[in-house]
Amino acid sequence: MEEKKRIKWKIPRALQDALLTVGVFASAVALCALLRRLAEGDGYVSLVFVLAVAAVSRWTEGYFWGIFSSLCGVICVNYIFTFPYWEFNFTMTGYPFTFLTLLAVSVMISAMTTQIKKQERLRMETEKESVRANLLRAMSHDIRTPLTSVVGNTAAILESNGAFSREQEQKLLQDVNEDAQWLIRMVENLLSITRISDEQAKITTEMEAAEEIVAVSVQKFSKRFPGTNVSVEVPDEVLLVPMDATLIQQVIMNLLENAVIHGEGTTKISLSVRREGNTACFAVCDNGRGIPKERLGTIFSGGLSGMQHNDFDMKKNMGIGLSVCHTIVKAHGGTMSAENLKSGGACFRFYLPMKEGKSNETER
Repeated sequence: MEEKKRIKWKIPRALQDALLTVGVFASAVALCALLRRLAEGDGYVSLVFVLAVAAVSRWTEGYFWGIFSSLCGVICVNYIFTFPYWEFNFTMTGYPFTFLTLLAVSVMISAMTTQIKKQERLRMETEKESVRANLLRAMSHDIRTPLTSVVGNTAAILESNGAFSREQEQKLLQDVNEDAQWLIRMVENLLSITRISDEQAKITTEMEAAEEIVAVSVQKFSKRFPGTNVSVEVPDEVLLVPMDATLIQQVIMNLLENAVIHGEGTTKISLSVRREGNTACFAVCDNGRGIPKERLGTIFSGGLSGMQHNDFDMKKNMGIGLSVCHTIVKAHGGTMSAENLKSGGACFRFYLPMKEGKSNETER
């Protein structure tokens, strides 16, 4: 599938704030002009511009545009909408009060907005650090076992001096290959988390055909697990979904591999995609043993809490892969769920919005 390149232009924040300020004040001037034609007096003018200053202070960054709008509001009240019109009158009754009111409104609302945004950034940083800590904690358990196995098996072959039979060497090398493949997948998942968590490298989406992403994912999966039957169901219509194709392929691959590795007896996997309202629903279901009930509430956390050592193969803890899936889907503005099927087995679904602008993308 050819890679598509598209350049997107993002309006600088300062220009956005300037355009917002101009738009709000243009609307305030137009409203006051209309009200002056419909009603006598000018008592409403100050209130209109107080609201305008409040709006600018709320929706712009920092203090500059709020204070600037308060000055513009005083000028409009004094020069345009107070008799004598189109003349400055600094001695009119209430002028200092109007100026101080607009200035106080702009400073207070700008301060509150700045504080709210600061708290939101701190909350996001805390959440991000929590995800990273959970991943590192889980990886400290998960990576040690396959690395020990690789070192032990290769050392045994090197030190055997021909004592092993051909079949024994092949078995040890097969174990080494499986452990190395799993470590590769772990590193890919870790790199994806790092990529999404990095503020300078957030995802950029392109409109992709969902059935093509599914086909590529199944093709890659079948090369690694040729003995597992995967049935695919796609709609007749072409579903174009804004996504990072590589990351969504990784989500599907993780879910397919999870069904094989942790399903314990999985012989069939179904992969489907369909439209549900304004979202595209991807579902990966299997006929394995299902998900332990105590794990359903924390299945996407990436941690090891609530797991007994005999619950899953600790060498291949599924928490890492599912945590990566959840993080990738969330970064696309989507949601993810897991459930046990009445007929047996587990089903994982994730939903991606089909319209651009709903994901956490960074435009270039």
